[in-house]
Amino acid sequence: MATDVAEQAEGYARLLDAGLAPIAAVSRRIAELKPRFVLFTARGTSDHAALFAAYLTEIRLGIPTGLASPSAITVYGARPDLRDALVVGVSQSGGSPDLTEVVRVARDAGAHTLAVTNNPDSPLADIAEMHVDVLAGKERAVAATKTYTAELMALLLLVESVRGIDAADRAELDRLPELARGVLADPTATQLAARYRFADRLVTTGRGYAYPTARETALKLMETSYLSALAFSGADLLHGPLAMADPDVPVLAVVGDGPGGKAMGEVLGRLAERRADVLTVGSGAAPANAVRIPTPRVDERFSPLLDILPLQQLALSLAIARGEDPDAPRGLKKVTETL
Repeated sequence: MATDVAEQAEGYARLLDAGLAPIAAVSRRIAELKPRFVLFTARGTSDHAALFAAYLTEIRLGIPTGLASPSAITVYGARPDLRDALVVGVSQSGGSPDLTEVVRVARDAGAHTLAVTNNPDSPLADIAEMHVDVLAGKERAVAATKTYTAELMALLLLVESVRGIDAADRAELDRLPELARGVLADPTATQLAARYRFADRLVTTGRGYAYPTARETALKLMETSYLSALAFSGADLLHGPLAMADPDVPVLAVVGDGPGGKAMGEVLGRLAERRADVLTVGSGAAPANAVRIPTPRVDERFSPLLDILPLQQLALSLAIARGEDPDAPRGLKKVTETL
């Protein structure tokens, strides 16, 4: 897992170099098709990358977007009318039968289909009309890290290429590999692992582009440390779950300095009232009583590619501190095949 985590900056550079032209070609095709709706289908870690892409698609392209419930098709036999829609299957392995079936049904129902995978020879890539290779290389660990961030980068480039990447955005994208190296070199996350060694429960939260990061962090903590980690959007946290916040339930809050981060202000204030143990991650300001892992200030669209890195390191170090083996999480295997 440590090796996979360390390779992510190079993964960003690889996609910006070798991956951008093929992604731009797919983006041009999507722009020509002018889909009236975009539906993402994914599981697990890839579902969080798909959620990030859903935010991007609605905010940057103005196209209504949703996340599919594969069971509606594979278990209940639903056959929704998907004419003129774009259905995007996101999967590291491209090997899950239910995602492949969703894309197959969508294609038969008149949808345009795209697979985003780390395996161009996979069943999912084969069934879709179009494919984007995230170019992450072989992932060693069961807990996905570098394939997740490769999906984020590939989906970011895909959406932004539909819109058109201007010079300012290209310059900021080109900075991401070096910024990622700096984040990965910061020992703060590893040093903080001992703080949560004896935690039983933990909450992660964020808004907008940061919400997928919060969800992916919770999954990594559950996979590697077997913690009961619950992820909420900042808005949803205020609608009831805030009641569980107290000094014994740590909160990991992803807080940037864009609109999503600013919207977390009330959340952080209410957590302070509850005297919650808060760790903030990101470029946004932290309350006086919070511990903070800073990340570089970039456009909020790009923050998820940096903010997740110290949280992956935290999950790795916390698992080791708790006497667990993050490379052999109990009951899990690399490819999960759901029907």
